[in-house]
Amino acid sequence: MKQLLLTSLMLFFLISCGGVKKTQEALNMGNYGNAINTALKNIAENKTKKSNQPYIQMLEEAYKKNTERELQQIAFLKKDNNPANHEIIFNGYQNLKAIQERIKPLLPLKLYDENRDARFTFKDYDEEIIKSKRELSDYLYNSATALLKTGQNKEDFRKAFDQFSYLNEINPNYKDTQVKLEEAHTKGLDYVQVVMINDSEQIVPNRLEQELLNFNTYGLNDLWTVYHTNALENIKYDYEMQVAFRNINISPEQLTEKQISKEKQIKDGYKYATNPNGEVLKDSLGNKIKIDKFKTVKCNFYQFTQLKSVEVIGNVSFWDLHNQQQINSYPLASQFVFNHVYAKHNGDTSALEEDMVPLLQLSAVPFPSNEQMVYDAGEDLKAKLKSIVTRHRFN
Repeated sequence: MKQLLLTSLMLFFLISCGGVKKTQEALNMGNYGNAINTALKNIAENKTKKSNQPYIQMLEEAYKKNTERELQQIAFLKKDNNPANHEIIFNGYQNLKAIQERIKPLLPLKLYDENRDARFTFKDYDEEIIKSKRELSDYLYNSATALLKTGQNKEDFRKAFDQFSYLNEINPNYKDTQVKLEEAHTKGLDYVQVVMINDSEQIVPNRLEQELLNFNTYGLNDLWTVYHTNALENIKYDYEMQVAFRNINISPEQLTEKQISKEKQIKDGYKYATNPNGEVLKDSLGNKIKIDKFKTVKCNFYQFTQLKSVEVIGNVSFWDLHNQQQINSYPLASQFVFNHVYAKHNGDTSALEEDMVPLLQLSAVPFPSNEQMVYDAGEDLKAKLKSIVTRHRFN
């Protein structure tokens, strides 16, 4: 028991030392953010624990050096006077405030060996944050608005959308950002016209066509792609998606018969046991001894199988309507098998196996039409089409 306790203490000591060493390494390498995070995590668990004293010392040092470096960088970026730096400046002030707010609840932090409290110089950054947010908002709004006006391609409009989105995040309801955000999204969309082509000699049910082309049921979550199965006159489409049926092979209706003869010994009452002289035997209590009687039963079992199958073969291709070039093509295939089994008999059903008897309750059913067979293959087709649409990317 003592050995186990000693081992546990040594392991705890090694882990603790390892954490302190890694934090010191981060501090020495200028990774002040990592050092602050690790120190705060350990101190928050128990700030008075003596083994956490090194973390308090390193937090004090890392906080001071991080603050100095951040403020120096912000001062340099302000002198540079590049509007593109507004985001870095804004985030810098935000981070400085966030670190202060994480330290404040833990104060005071005692350094026992030095008989003092750890020293942290705090500053109110609210004015700087508000000012830098305003400058960043102006920059984002002007930059995105310019892209919206002069954009040459969809990537420009999508970049404008990202900037308006970020602006909405840091400064909601800034000017007419929401209106321009929606405009940027509309201009950045890829419009895809979906058409169905049937080159087979079979009829594709209208219901199946409607379900295949009902993209609302596919749960797609593509920010920049819109699919239209009915083309709109006021929209210039970028791509065409062709869902083509090349071959639909339907087998003939088949009915097969299999005869199985079954024979079984079954219990058929009882009789009294007798000795060679024909006298009835009795047990020790004087009761007549009974023995089971068996008889042989037979049954002819006729199993009928109705079979019909369909194979749908096609492909999904994507075309760039700007240059009339095919971008990609994916195979689309499915099978469906109609299989119905029923049975008849001649003889005693007691001779049959248990799994045979339920088939006697069934009878022949009408074969599904060719159109129904194609429709029944549709569930698998819809799943495969969704996979293709989800996987394909236009850019």
